[in-house]
Amino acid sequence: MLIDNHGRPLNYLRLAVTDRCNLRCLYCMPENGLDWVARKELLSFEEIIRMLRLFSSLGINKLRLTGGEPFLRKDLMDLLRQIHSEKLFTTLSITTNGTLTLPHVDELRKMNVHSINLSADTFDSARFEKMTRRPFMPEVRATFDALLAAGIPTRLNAVIMDGKNEQDIAELAALTLHHPVGVRFIEEMPFNGAGDRHAIRWNWKAIHQELQNHFPSLEKILDEPHSTSLNYKIPGSVGHIGIIPAYTRSFCGTCNRIRLTPKGTMKTCLYDNGVLDLKHFLRGGASDESIRSLIVSALSHRAKDGFEAEQNRHGQPVNESMASIGG
Repeated sequence: MLIDNHGRPLNYLRLAVTDRCNLRCLYCMPENGLDWVARKELLSFEEIIRMLRLFSSLGINKLRLTGGEPFLRKDLMDLLRQIHSEKLFTTLSITTNGTLTLPHVDELRKMNVHSINLSADTFDSARFEKMTRRPFMPEVRATFDALLAAGIPTRLNAVIMDGKNEQDIAELAALTLHHPVGVRFIEEMPFNGAGDRHAIRWNWKAIHQELQNHFPSLEKILDEPHSTSLNYKIPGSVGHIGIIPAYTRSFCGTCNRIRLTPKGTMKTCLYDNGVLDLKHFLRGGASDESIRSLIVSALSHRAKDGFEAEQNRHGQPVNESMASIGG
């Protein structure tokens, strides 16, 4: 197993298969979108499979495919089929906005996909359109219902923004009363594609207080190893609630994640600006063994937390979009 320079085991890879997205969420990118990565600069199908085999051989046993919106990648299902057939990972999960997922739910179930994270900041049509700048809430809700009906473990991720969707905290949390879903509230982060930074009102403490105001009997439950969320349950509910302090970064001490961007850049922290251009070595003819050595070396210089990673950006402030780094 991979171990970083702080003694933390690493067994989880988050791979962003594309930076493209069909939503324009306020906290992720400008209204007109981004300068998308040229397709020739994205990792190819063959390059992705090679990298996944290498990471698997190094002890990575958990894989999550993200984007952008991963289902915008035309060969995504082929990629999933290949990963499933090779049994490279113990768990295979996906993060999606749900707008294009519905036709694939049955096949995802047959592949035994471990879990789906559905990004949905609200199920109110008007607020959804204001936050995403797109009218796709019915598609997202249909995907949510289909995932639950198929028995695929589902977590709903909601970024809370002041003046935009704080009224949805109680409504989304109430979904756990009757549905076996994990509803997770996420602090807003500065990965908005415009370099916009501001103090956030809805940090994890404020979100927790709002939950307690509506559900006074809310109780703390055990956090799983390496969990990024603080987890809670409403007594008698069938689901659970999580709060992810992604901006205040209180979970870094147990982080077990490596990230790979659509351009093939390895990140050892969400807040760094990339530590290793793996695509360069893939296309430069490097052997598998030399690439493994490069990965291990990069992990021997990993920042201890997100604050140190941000300081190490050498004067380059966080201004990228979450879509370009995969979350």
